[in-house]
Amino acid sequence: MSTAPKPIALPVTAVTCLEDRAHIERSTVLDLEAGVQRLRLGPVSALAVDRTLHAELTSGHPATVLDVRIVRDWTPREPSPPTDDDSALRHRVHTLEEEQRELGQRRDRLNARLDLLGRLAADLLREIGEGAGFGETERARWTRELDRVDAERDVHAEQLRSAQARLTALAAELSDVQRALHLSEDEPAELVGHIELTVRTAAAGPVGLCLSHLTPCALWRPAYRAVLDGDGLTLETDAMVWQRTGEDWSGVRLTLSTARSALATDPPRLDEDRLTLKDRSAAERRTVEVELREEEIGTLGPAAVLGLPGVDDGGEARVLRAPSPVSIPGDGAAHRVRLSSFTAAAPSEYACSPELSPLVTQVVRFDNRSGHALLAGPVDLVRGSGFSGRGTLDFTAPGSPVELAFGSCDDYRVVRDTEESRDVTGLTQRTVVTRTVRLHLSRFSAPGEHGDRVVAVRERIPVSEVSAVEVRLHKNACSPAPDTVDAEGIARWDVALPPGGRRTVTLVYELSASGKVSGL
Repeated sequence: MSTAPKPIALPVTAVTCLEDRAHIERSTVLDLEAGVQRLRLGPVSALAVDRTLHAELTSGHPATVLDVRIVRDWTPREPSPPTDDDSALRHRVHTLEEEQRELGQRRDRLNARLDLLGRLAADLLREIGEGAGFGETERARWTRELDRVDAERDVHAEQLRSAQARLTALAAELSDVQRALHLSEDEPAELVGHIELTVRTAAAGPVGLCLSHLTPCALWRPAYRAVLDGDGLTLETDAMVWQRTGEDWSGVRLTLSTARSALATDPPRLDEDRLTLKDRSAAERRTVEVELREEEIGTLGPAAVLGLPGVDDGGEARVLRAPSPVSIPGDGAAHRVRLSSFTAAAPSEYACSPELSPLVTQVVRFDNRSGHALLAGPVDLVRGSGFSGRGTLDFTAPGSPVELAFGSCDDYRVVRDTEESRDVTGLTQRTVVTRTVRLHLSRFSAPGEHGDRVVAVRERIPVSEVSAVEVRLHKNACSPAPDTVDAEGIARWDVALPPGGRRTVTLVYELSASGKVSGL
């Protein structure tokens, strides 16, 4: 059995990126000889999962795969591609060290010279003092000598400062060059994988090989960019791809899947759950315990997730494909890949829920015309003034309506006031709680604005789940009456505000409970 002495290149040609790993396909053409031979292919990522390794000969040549395995070994890293500076690194280090040594000697000489000039100036001043004590006056010579000493001290001090500054710069440059020399010539060994393929063929000739395997350290998440232009919206669907598999993906066919290959397929274990009945006591039959609770409506959006959330595919595996080959380096950074884009009519409205927030938000509605499902993910919001923020897009089936909030409008203000009164009737001891909610809306428009703008205001009314508690809306006391009230108790008004206009919306409802109800 012959063995190929040199590894055969096995490039990555296609990648299927899953939620937390990647399925990699490699292909090449092998020039086989007659008989059984062992081929060494690669290098490949050492993170490849052995049990998922699969090799298949794709041509009609009579050849059979007998064995395929991945072999890992510690190999010194190959030097970086040669550049103009590689051969001069050591010469540069030597030059910098020589210059640093010469400057150090010059600095020592300058320090000695300055010290000598300092002693000379001290001797000259002592001579002047002694001469003045004896009555000798040589003012011209003393002035000339002092000026000469001071001038030389200034010159040598400036030279010392220049030498010190150059020494500091040399130390920083020498550190950088030594680090570059270490990275280029003293690389540590790395774990490298190669594929050992054993094939048998009856006749020599070229054979196509397709090899696939799973690799961890790769994932993707959907991301969107919504551009609002008047009544039209352009939605761009992208994929954020991260991979640190140990090799680059260059010009590969990229497929994105929401399938979870690591998800267990065994059904959950069913434990026995016993239900028992017991009679209520006399006190429990006389009293009905109720409580007010907050219940989130599912259509308001997904709950916040700390960290990187998983892919929401609606319970069914989805497959998206990049329209053209892409290149993704194995640097672990996020890389954006364009998947699709469409433009649709997008009428907008201004909505406000004062109980949750005093802000008036522009909400845009459009249909999903991308041809595929829109997975849940973040959306970069862009309108006339540029980037305006980031929102969240929920899972949306093809052709289904989409609702997207484009942020608040600063020219509106909403103030919410509430009042509550409680009364108990005499004979039936029935408790009646009356609540009044007033919403004050104001529009601060810029000069030159004309026309009314409709704001959809929503306010919540409690919904009773027991017959002992009744909730009733006083439409006559409301000003104005709500346009609609849905089954969840959400009342809606469409309020038209002119430029600089103000409106007040009043909502009145009552909760009525029988005397045996407690906890209200």
